[in-house]
Parts: sequence; C-alpha cells; structure tokens
Amino acid sequence: MTLATFVIQLLNGLAGASSLFLVAAGLSLIFGVTRIVNFAHGSFFMVGIYIAYTLTESFGRGSALGFWASVLAAAVAVGALGFVVEILLLRRIYKAPELFQLLATFGLVLVIKDATLAIWGPEDLLGPRAPGLRGAVSILGRPFPEYDLVLIAIGPLVLGLLWLVLNRTRFGVLVRAATQDRDMVAALGVNQAWLFTGVFALGAALAGLGGALQVPREPAQLFLDITVISDAFVVVVVGGLGSIPGAFLAALLIGEIKALCIGLGDVSFGGFEISFSKLTLVVEFIVMAIVLVVRPWGLLGRPGGEPRHAAATEPPLRPLHGYLKLAAAGLGAALLVLPVATDGYVLVLLIDIFVFALFAVSLHFLMGPGGMVSFGHAAYFGLGAYGAALLVLRAGLPMETTIVLGPLVALAGGLLFGWFVVRLSGVYLAMLTLAFAQIVWSVAFQWDSFTGGSNGLIGLWPPAWLASKSAFYHVTLILCVVAIVALRHLVFAPFGAVLRAGRDSPLRADAIGIDVRRHQWFAFALIGGFAGLAGVLHAFSKGSISPETLAIARSVDGLVMVLLGGVQTLTGPVVGAAVLTWLQDEIARRVEFWRAILGGVIILLVIAFPQGIVGFIRGRFMREVT
Repeated sequence: MTLATFVIQLLNGLAGASSLFLVAAGLSLIFGVTRIVNFAHGSFFMVGIYIAYTLTESFGRGSALGFWASVLAAAVAVGALGFVVEILLLRRIYKAPELFQLLATFGLVLVIKDATLAIWGPEDLLGPRAPGLRGAVSILGRPFPEYDLVLIAIGPLVLGLLWLVLNRTRFGVLVRAATQDRDMVAALGVNQAWLFTGVFALGAALAGLGGALQVPREPAQLFLDITVISDAFVVVVVGGLGSIPGAFLAALLIGEIKALCIGLGDVSFGGFEISFSKLTLVVEFIVMAIVLVVRPWGLLGRPGGEPRHAAATEPPLRPLHGYLKLAAAGLGAALLVLPVATDGYVLVLLIDIFVFALFAVSLHFLMGPGGMVSFGHAAYFGLGAYGAALLVLRAGLPMETTIVLGPLVALAGGLLFGWFVVRLSGVYLAMLTLAFAQIVWSVAFQWDSFTGGSNGLIGLWPPAWLASKSAFYHVTLILCVVAIVALRHLVFAPFGAVLRAGRDSPLRADAIGIDVRRHQWFAFALIGGFAGLAGVLHAFSKGSISPETLAIARSVDGLVMVLLGGVQTLTGPVVGAAVLTWLQDEIARRVEFWRAILGGVIILLVIAFPQGIVGFIRGRFMREVT
C-alpha cells in the first residue's frame, strides 16, 4: 500500500466513523439514562436516510441551503418519532424486566420496517449529492470527496456540542445524574418521565442525523436497520456503556480498522494469502471480543457497574404436579398419533415447532437458571447444523452418526467461546456472545470451498427409513422431548442449583466454595450441544443449510421465544417457540405486511403480559405451576 493510498483510507475511515459515532452516541445516551437496550435504534437511522432522501429530492438538489435544511429536518422528524414511541410504548413498560423492553423494541423494528416498505417501496433509493460539495480535492495526488471532508468535521463538532449540553446545561446535569442513579434523581423531585422522553428523542434524532448525512454516500435500503444496530452496539460496548467520549473513540478505532482492511486487500505472507478485505464483515466484532477480554468494561467505561440479569431473583422452582404430568403425558400421546389425522404441511410446521422449542429451551437454561443472556445463541444452532452437513457431504457419514457428532461440534464451540464469555457479566457478556456468533457466521459466509459460502450446502436428506414426513416427525418429536426433559431435570439437579446460586448471589456462592465461573463455563458447553442438536434436526428437515442459520436474526428469534413464554418459567420457552413459529407461518402466508402485524402482536403481548405468556398464566391462575 502506497502512502497516498494509506492516507486516503485513513480519511475514508474517519468519514465512516463520523456517522457511526452519531448513531452510537444516541444509543449510549438512551441506555445510560433509561437502561433500555434499544434494538430499534438502527430503525431510526434507516428512517432518517429515507426521510432525507425524500426531502433532498424535493428541496436539496440545487440549493446547498435546501440540502442541509433537509438533513436537519430529517433528524428533527426522527427525533419526533422517538418522542412519540417513548410516550406511547416505552413509558408503559419501564417497570417490566429489561429483556422484555428489548423484546418490545424488536417488535418496533418489525413495525417500522414494514411501514418504511409501504411508504417508499422495496427499491434502493440513492439521493442527490450535496450542492457545492460534489467535487473532490487532491490529497497526495489522489482524489478525495469534498463531502467526506465535511463528514469528518461533523463528528468532532457533534461531540463538542454534546459535551456542552451535558456539562453546561441543567438538562445535561440531570442526564448525567440519571446515568449514575436515576432513583435518586426521581427522589429529588425531577420529573423522570419527561427526562426519559427528552433523552430518547435526542438519541433518536442523533440516529436520524447519522442516517440523513449518508444520503449522498449510500442508498436507502430496508436492511440498514439490523446492519447499523449491530455496528452501533459494538461501538457502545467497546467504548464503554454510557460514555459518549468512549463511543467517539471506539467509532474512530473501528472505522479506521475497517478502512485499512479494505485498503490492504489480499496480502501474501510466506506463501500464505490473507484476505483483509473479507475481514470487513466481521472485524468490528473481532475488535470487540479482544477489547472485552482485555478490558471487560470497555475502553472508557467504568468497572463495577450495577449487575444486569435476565430477570429478578426467582422463587424456588417446583416440579410439575401430578395432574400436570398427566396432562403433559396426554399431550405427548396425542402428538405421537397426530400424523394419522393430519396432512404433511401441519407435520412440517410441527417439526419446526419441536426444533425451535429445543433451541429456545437451551437458551432459557442460560438466561433463567444461569442468569446469562446470550445474543449469539444461533452460533451453536448453526455449528451443529454445519457440523452435520459437512460430515454427511464431505466425509460421507450417515445421518444417524451425525446426530451424535453434530451436537459435539456445537458443544466444542460452546466450550471454546464460553471460556471467554463467563469472565464478563450483563450486557458485556451478551455482546461478547454476539461477537463470537458473528465471527462464526463470517467464516461460514466466506469459506466458499468448504461451507459453500453464501449459497450454503444442499442435499441433506434423511436416509430411506426416515424419508416419509411422518417418520422424520416421530424421530424429531422423540429427540426433542427427550432433550427438553433432560434439560428440565438438570434445572432441579445439583448443577442447576449451583447455577441459580451463582446467578442470585455470586459472592455468597463463592464464599461457600462454589466455583461459579467453572460451572457457568460448563453450562455454555452443555447448552451448545443441545442447541446443536436442534440445528442438526433443522438441517435435515429442510434438506439444506445456509449462513442465515448463524445470523443475528436467528439469535433474536430465540430471545423472542424465551421472552414471549417467560424467563421465570420452565415451560415458557416451549410455549414461546410454538406461538412465534405459528405466528410467523400464519401471518406471513396471509398478510402482505406480515412483519408489522407480527411486531404489533409482540408489542401487545409485552404490554399485556410483561412476565411472558406462561408467567402471566402462572401468576393469574396457576401459582404453583413452573
């Protein structure tokens, strides 16, 4: 790489970091004050770029004043959207467990995505270039866009303005105080509700501004919400939760590293070729993993923060009563004979429900008894699926053997990742699981010669004795039920009791001689195997496997299933998996904008049942049921 190329790439990194900082700063503000992990923050970025496209097309093509006024108006409009969202939705669920708030914001993502699709359509939309900034300047003989130079200046400018607001205004003092102790702020007579509203609107406006500024650089696309929120989460966590300067530093670090990876391209070292350009898909997650392992609270974060758990301390778990055991046995018998009375489509849907029920129960074991939230549980689901697929297609092993070996591949992944993950807690732990999941996804997506790359692997059909849908249905039912029952027994075994002790009071558990970290590490490995079994069955039920099996969306589905059913119940994840799988299938087949309907249903369920469906039933009608 020449000096000119190196400098140009550094400037490209600064331009990208500027927009990323705006989104991350808004997310950090919102989390610092409200403690909400706002999954819909990427949607505000997406809406900002769409609104800016419309406004700049109408008012900003020939006028610099019209262009910049359109950009600012888009940011204000997104801030107003955040204002409405906070009042109508989030204000109703502040007292709900934190992860249910995350679930509500995920429902909001689905609603906003389909609303955007309905208004602007599915096509990519590229806005006009900024008037007066359409040319390029020469830097070391290489052209560099004038508009990108302006973007480089905007990041530090916004950082300075935020510093003035937070340190020189009464609003800023209240925000900083609420970040430290929001209950004390409320006790001093501050209207906490409107403080939260103001902070959320400001954070949304910053995300909208970040999106609006990208109009001349990239098209408005419907998948920007998930892409941007994952990058923003990484920046916030690397910088340190609640730290605006930390977010700025992390955005610079990640922006520059990604730009340099693009500039380096493919490099040979001693006969080995390294493709740095391919690392751009995952380099931010590698950076996050390294930072969290070395400095668990982020670059400018502070250690010793308030611990965040999936739910409040639970009462002692009780096994099922006799009549409920009879009901469960009756349901199992009915499912066994069901193929006689139904068609193939229902069996396919039920197979999906069984598989995702096991996937959700394995995640619940970590979140409930273990007190560890995983944002990357799809890694083990995908490792099991890919392990089985590769053993069949590359090694020629039969399906019967891969049902055993596939989960062992996922278990090995859990053993490796868990060793690092259990050294963290709260949101940092959850984000490190996401980092490892994205690294695994990147390998599957780009290793064309081995994993099939983006095309995946096909031809994973069961053997002849399982060729009929009813036979595969019965095998899936039996394996999933046995695995779920085994996990349930683990909850009541001494191992489960040790995990709950480490969750509820790690200091006391350590004082009586329990090695909490070792047991949590073993739990990650064990649960990886169970999730891997679900992945194996899923791969053979579909006949193929693709990187989507490892994607963030799969991990989010698992979280939604657990939370819909209820974290503090043992049957909750099964019910949540059944409800979500059925809703996705039923609504997607019948409604054009099915995501909005599904998101609305999720939001209503969170508001109506803040403890989950089974948690609500247990609290209202069956207090002794677990």
